[in-house]
Amino acid sequence: MRVLMLSWEYPPRIIGGLARVVWALSQELVKMGLEVHVVTADHPGEPEHSIDAGGVHVHRVKTQTDTTPDFVTWVNRLNFGLLQYAIQIHRQTPFDIIHAHDWMVTDAAWVMKSGFGVPFVATMHATESGRMHGTHNDLQRYIHQMEWRLTFEAWEVIVNSHAMHSELQHLFKMPADKIVIVPNGTDPSVFDFEFDPRTMRNSYAWEHEQIVLYVGRMVREKGVQVLLDAAPRVLSERPGTQFLLVGTGYYLEDLKRQAAALGISENVHFLGYVGDDELKRLYKCANAVCIPSLYEPFGIVALEGMAAQVPVVTTDVGGLKDFVEHMVTGVTTYAGDPASLAWGLLQVLRNPELANRLKETGYDKVQHIYNWRVIARRTYEVYEKVLREASSIGADVVASHPETPEKVAAPAVAPGKRPTTKK
Repeated sequence: MRVLMLSWEYPPRIIGGLARVVWALSQELVKMGLEVHVVTADHPGEPEHSIDAGGVHVHRVKTQTDTTPDFVTWVNRLNFGLLQYAIQIHRQTPFDIIHAHDWMVTDAAWVMKSGFGVPFVATMHATESGRMHGTHNDLQRYIHQMEWRLTFEAWEVIVNSHAMHSELQHLFKMPADKIVIVPNGTDPSVFDFEFDPRTMRNSYAWEHEQIVLYVGRMVREKGVQVLLDAAPRVLSERPGTQFLLVGTGYYLEDLKRQAAALGISENVHFLGYVGDDELKRLYKCANAVCIPSLYEPFGIVALEGMAAQVPVVTTDVGGLKDFVEHMVTGVTTYAGDPASLAWGLLQVLRNPELANRLKETGYDKVQHIYNWRVIARRTYEVYEKVLREASSIGADVVASHPETPEKVAAPAVAPGKRPTTKK
């Protein structure tokens, strides 16, 4: 099976969690015997085409050299570039299926489907309405429309949590049987290395002090501002606690000013972007991993904390509720509530027995359920199902637009529904 992955980010271009998901999934699919081609945006210093250590073909768009006036124009130009590469590869040896990740590759996936009859699966990692608590301006409404188009044209839509399943049904009026839940995962083995954390810990904290780690984008929906508001309550009971905040984003300078206004700058370290190797070591230095999100479709950082055998403290939103069981695999707190978040952190920091129990149960869960080997197998099953259904009705139906069913020999298909062989 030849798979075309379309993604606007792929390591070492890492903006959010999407890049890591596409990378890990692609590696595992190759291990299963699939041929995977990722077509993605360019990144400085990276070749136009390479085969990475895991056997994934990576094609980076080098034709997108024109200066663009705004973000939407950049996305449109990216899709032209993605199509140039995808069509060239497809003509050499056709793809069996396309896997499109989020709205920024909608046009490329749509054209490959309509022009070449290749069925595509889409993964919705998040929605604009969810991130922004509604669509409030023209750009957000445009993104919302593109998300709808992606889910409408896709044969099957993968989401990573029950919360996202409900969100897509609500936002796009999608039929439930077109949405498949395949969670994200992690690889516990990447944390299986010898490491003495004392030297790195000493860079941030004294031996008797504890460390709370946050990893994620510095944007409002991630709730870092709530963590900062909770910090004084934590420090009043656990003086000297150090908060290490990893990530970049538009909200970073506001957060630095907030820390200064709260008088906690000496205890808060904004580390910016951190490479994978250093990040793994930071996990091993932490006494708790905090995910204070206000909106979280899944929450892969919580899984990474479990895989690193660090107790996690999260909020009760989105996909986090699927796998963070309160006082079993982590501590769950009320989203947007600094007092609740401080309470949750203190449960872990002052109670070693609870912390150890959370480590054990969380690690067991990522080993047996939320690992990429299992998730790749479930994704492959989605591919097989789509290909079976597509082959039963023919390429002309796959390529046709759902809005114009009269152009094909198959029976009319209700808007938003894929053709099906079910009686």
